[in-house]
Amino acid sequence: MAGTRAGAIARAERCFDEGAYLDGLRKLVAVPTESQLPDSLPALTRYCTETLPALMRDMPFEQVVLDNPRSGRGPVFVATRIEDPALPTVLIYGHGDVVRGLAPKWSEGLDPWQVTPRGDKWYGRGTVDNKGQHLIAIEALRAVLAERGGRLGFNAKVLVETGEEQGSPGLRDLLRAEKDLLAADVFIGLDGPRQTTFMPEMKLGARGGVAFDLVVRLRDHAHHSGHWGGVLTDPGFVLAHALASIVGRHGRILVEGWTPAAMPASVKRAIGELVFEDIPGLPEGDPGWGEPGLTKAEKIFGWTSVIVLAQITGHPDAPTNAVQGEARARLQVRHTADIPGAAFVPALRRHLDAKGFPEVEIVPMMERDMFGASRTDPDDPWVEMVAGSMRRTTNRAPNIIPNSSGSNPSDMFLEELGTPVIWIPNSYAGCNQHGPDEHALAPLLREGLGLMAGIWWDIGEGRVPARR
Repeated sequence: MAGTRAGAIARAERCFDEGAYLDGLRKLVAVPTESQLPDSLPALTRYCTETLPALMRDMPFEQVVLDNPRSGRGPVFVATRIEDPALPTVLIYGHGDVVRGLAPKWSEGLDPWQVTPRGDKWYGRGTVDNKGQHLIAIEALRAVLAERGGRLGFNAKVLVETGEEQGSPGLRDLLRAEKDLLAADVFIGLDGPRQTTFMPEMKLGARGGVAFDLVVRLRDHAHHSGHWGGVLTDPGFVLAHALASIVGRHGRILVEGWTPAAMPASVKRAIGELVFEDIPGLPEGDPGWGEPGLTKAEKIFGWTSVIVLAQITGHPDAPTNAVQGEARARLQVRHTADIPGAAFVPALRRHLDAKGFPEVEIVPMMERDMFGASRTDPDDPWVEMVAGSMRRTTNRAPNIIPNSSGSNPSDMFLEELGTPVIWIPNSYAGCNQHGPDEHALAPLLREGLGLMAGIWWDIGEGRVPARR
């Protein structure tokens, strides 16, 4: 049976309409894979050794569970189907871990470990981040296999890790150790929210993150404000002036070397073509804040940002009448692939010294493994191919975002495997991702199944760039 593209998409949509997708999602969500908890390893392991293998048991893939190179961290599930080494190979990514369930904070009648449909909203931890999304990829593969009579027309490798919510610890080492097993022509992951609910989207990487403390430590003890105020240097004011030298009154970054020299033409063009949707309840951007001359989208997807996560001097919960000995602030920088993450702290050290703040110490922070910056060129042939497939399915060109505003492990796959990276999100900005009442929009899940079936079909038809 030759099958058709329309037939594959219809099969994928029937998976949703007839309840098979919801049944599968319920089984995935029921496993409390909270990687942020110290005792999470048994659940993470069960997801890879029992839950996913059962889901794909009837699919012609070879399955293996790889131990994490970092002791105590969750494993990685890999399912591989090689139809012909001469065919293109797609590495399909998802993550099985979730953030804390926070069950007491969910609305009445909702349980983070159960999928509860209420109208178009399907509630449950992992419905969008990320169990519901990698389930879309798997069920779309199943639909194409059925429509083509047991063939995909390409080689597929499904990788599901269990540490993304912790920064993917051990993943880079695993990619290096298993380079041959995971080699591919393109990486396609499903994760994150879209900018709109009414059009498809692609993201091509992520901004990186760098965090550090600025510390002004002048003395070991606080001293009576009546006796010493105006005599002893106040670390709170020193720190405030140092912060003001980093970012101007209206949000412009003043540190040389922290912002791109220029935005690449393909990136600027892609950002300029983006379509956005106003989501009720989300804040508006402040037009007078940030780099002058940039649009809101350029500030988010094409530029550097820095924020103060926390700042303290003394004891805010119980202020004392004393000149404090220390002040501290934690800053976080988000940056594009135009500037390496390792450049930010040295550039800041030069800046502070030049501005007369040698006493301000910079202490790099690693609260979790931070992702590096990454970006696939919007002009990459694989981007054009996938965008064309999405256009054929929906009769609308997708948003093409050069890099996510959030974090993901794109840099690891780009650097270790050399593959172009494409993310296809199937959620929306109001999904409460990482918070109580996380939910998916059922129409986006159904649309995602059709989109991915169309993409898998087109890759199997040979609508792909020349192999690298």
